[in-house]
Amino acid sequence: MKILYISSTRFDYLQDLTYSGLVKILGKENVVDYPWNKKFHLPIKSYPKNIGFSGFSFPFFSKNNFNDFDFVILASAKKDGLNIYNKILPQIIDKPILFLDGGDHHDIGGDFYQQKTGCLFEEIIKRRPFDLILKREYIPSLHEKIKNIHPFPFSFPYNIFIPPLSEDKKKYEVSFWAQQKPEIRKKALQLLEGKYDCLQNGTTLNQDLDTYKRRGKFYLKEIARCKIVLNFRGGGWDTMRYWEVPGASSLMISQCPKILIPDNFVGGKHVVWCSDSLDDLLDKINYYLLHQNEREEIAKNGHEHLIKYHLNTVRAETLIKIVKAALN
Repeated sequence: MKILYISSTRFDYLQDLTYSGLVKILGKENVVDYPWNKKFHLPIKSYPKNIGFSGFSFPFFSKNNFNDFDFVILASAKKDGLNIYNKILPQIIDKPILFLDGGDHHDIGGDFYQQKTGCLFEEIIKRRPFDLILKREYIPSLHEKIKNIHPFPFSFPYNIFIPPLSEDKKKYEVSFWAQQKPEIRKKALQLLEGKYDCLQNGTTLNQDLDTYKRRGKFYLKEIARCKIVLNFRGGGWDTMRYWEVPGASSLMISQCPKILIPDNFVGGKHVVWCSDSLDDLLDKINYYLLHQNEREEIAKNGHEHLIKYHLNTVRAETLIKIVKAALN
């Protein structure tokens, strides 16, 4: 199976995770990014902006080779990728085409409208509808009746390993290192103000991407040093933190996402759910801080579940199965 992977040059979690997962499964020669995306092939970025990095390969220049591909993926809901796709569509119109929609918006291609390219997106899909759509923010009530759309959330990079830490090496009690939007994040940070070791570890209001002290893989190692890490929705329900915390073998207390996640974590077994009102948040934090054995067992189960079902290589295998079923 050979794929033409039309990507944005901008950072995109779902696009980048899926690319590196597909390359691991199919090989670099069978997943050709167009235009050549330097962050996929050169070690110029740190985590998480390097999650697409898969080793050097030569740029794909020849537009005469489009017939060599089995199918095409429009890999993001970003403006630049859509413009490239629009330009080459006449040359690939007889190929099966998949849209990988990793945007925050629940509407199909909804992020294009925020980037002022919604009209172009509509014109393109009238001219050539997608054969398949893989949707990150898949809302069952909106999407389950559409035949060619499948849930496809974020994942965790297969090539990152964070050793689980024993209790004596846990440095922090409770953390939520995040900006305070949307409102539920602000509410959570207000509830945590002055409690536990939040002030000391940087779980405070008015955090900003430009002032984060924990970056790259150091950020993941710091998550592993937390007894409890909180997670709440951001621009979309699906956040990278939702996968990073189990990846670091720490206990996650989270909202239960309202999107469909196949083989999702089970509350009380792999993660701990809190109410959307946050009325029970402090009670759950207090309970699991006191009950070390339960906390560690849930964290261990969550990590094992993530490795089995939610690495980006598993997502790549899912994509391939969906495409093969559609082609047959």
